[in-house]
Amino acid sequence: MKKPHVVCIPAPAQGHINPVMQLAKLLYSRGFFITFVSTDFTHRCQGQESLGCLDGFRFEVIADGLPTVGEMMEDFEAFLKSVSVNCTAPFRDLMRKLHHPSDGHRVTCIISDAFMTFSLKVAEEMGVPEKEIKRSLKNLLGLSPTTFFLDADESYIGSGYLDTTIYWIPGMRDMCLRDLGGFIRVTDPKDFTLNFVIDEVQNSLKASMIIFNTFEDLEHEVLHAIRSMFPPHIYTIGPLLLQCRLLPDDVLKSVKSSLWKEEVECLKWLDCHEAASVIYVNFGSRTVSTPQQLIEFAWGIANSNHPFLWVIRPDLVMGGHTILPQDLMDEIEERGMLVSWCPQEDVLAHPSISLFLTRCGWNSTLESISYGVPMLCWPFFADQQTNCRYACYEWGVSMVIDNNVKRKEIGDLIREMMVGKKGKEVREKALKWKESAEIAIKEGGSSHTTLELLIQELAQLRDVSD
Repeated sequence: MKKPHVVCIPAPAQGHINPVMQLAKLLYSRGFFITFVSTDFTHRCQGQESLGCLDGFRFEVIADGLPTVGEMMEDFEAFLKSVSVNCTAPFRDLMRKLHHPSDGHRVTCIISDAFMTFSLKVAEEMGVPEKEIKRSLKNLLGLSPTTFFLDADESYIGSGYLDTTIYWIPGMRDMCLRDLGGFIRVTDPKDFTLNFVIDEVQNSLKASMIIFNTFEDLEHEVLHAIRSMFPPHIYTIGPLLLQCRLLPDDVLKSVKSSLWKEEVECLKWLDCHEAASVIYVNFGSRTVSTPQQLIEFAWGIANSNHPFLWVIRPDLVMGGHTILPQDLMDEIEERGMLVSWCPQEDVLAHPSISLFLTRCGWNSTLESISYGVPMLCWPFFADQQTNCRYACYEWGVSMVIDNNVKRKEIGDLIREMMVGKKGKEVREKALKWKESAEIAIKEGGSSHTTLELLIQELAQLRDVSD
C-alpha cells in the first residue's frame, strides 16, 4: 500500500540535523515513507556507515559547495552564501526525480529546516505542501515582524549600550539588546548574515505549517504571542529527543546523525564515577575559541577539583590545533577525560553527570532540561545569547560565564554550582523542568497530543495527482 512520502531537508550543521532527523524517525515509526536529504558537506562528515538500512527510510545527497569542517566553522557568512546559492537547483532536480518514482511513493510533503527556505519555492513549483521545523520560538519573534540592527558604531558595543532594555518583542519580557544574539549584534544594516536570517524568517511564514522543537510549559508566553500574530498551524512537539526515546531500538539506533565519530568509551569512564559528581564540558559543533580562552577554561576546570568529561574538537581553536600544555595535562590526568566528540544525549542522561558547561545552543539547552542537568552558559553566537538569558533568568536552570574568560571565575562558578547554595537552587529547578518535559510527551501531555494531530494532518495529505 502506498505510504505518505515526506522529504526532510535540514541545514548542513549538527544542531539543525538532529531535530529534523528525530522528527523523521518519529514519522517513519508511524508508517511514513521518508527521504532524508543531506548535502555533500554532511555526507562527507558522516560517511556511508551512518546511513543505516531501514526499509522505507532512504537518503539522498545534493551539492552545497561547502568547504571542509574547519574552514566552515570560521566563516559562517561563506557557509550561508554557499547553501543559499548552491542547493536550490540540485534540490529542484531531486524533487523532480522523487515526484515521478517507479514505486508509486510520490512526494506528499516537504519538511524543511528554517535555514533551507529555498525548498518553499521548489515545493510551490511542484504543488507539494511544505512544512517547516524550527528549533526555537524566540528567534522568530526576535527577527519578525520588527527587526533592528545596533544603530551605533563599534565603540558602543563595549560601553553598556548592549544593556539597553527593549520592550517591543511580544511575549519576551525584560530583554536587553545583548540578549538577542550574534545575528543582530551588528552595526551595518546591510550585513549579509543579518539580512539572510531576516529573509529566512520572513520566508518561513509562507509555509503551511511551522513545527517547533519545544513544549508548551517552557515557552508559553512566546507561544501565545506567535499564535496571536501568525496562522494557526503552529505545532509544538518537543522535546523531540524524549519523543524518540520511546521508539524501538531498530529505529532509534540504525540511522546516525552525528557529523563526527562518537567516542562511546566515555560512557564506560562515566560508569566508574559516583552519581552527580562529573562536570560535562562541550562547546558544541560550531564554536571556535582563542588559545588563551581554552587555557583559561582548562585551568578553571582543573582547579575546581571535580572530575570532568570534556569534548574538545580538533578544530575548536581558531586557526590552529587544539593542544593543551603538558603541565596542564599532568594536572588533569587523574580526574579528566578528553574526547573529540561523544554521544551527548547518552552523556547527559548518565547518572554521574552533575553539571553541563555549554555554549547554550537550543539542542544542548533542551537536552539539559530534558535530563535535569544544570548548566553553566558561555554563549557564542546565533540564538545562544537568548537561550542563555532564558535559562538563567526565566527557567532558573543555569548561571552565566562572563565573555572575558578567567580561570578563577570558572573555578568559582563550578564550585558554587556543584556544592553551593545557588547550585542547589538551580539543581532543584532543573529537576522540576525535567518533570515538566516528561509530562509533555506522555499520553495526554501537550507535546504528545500535538504530535498526534501533526501525524494525522500529514497522513491526510494526498498527492495532487490523485
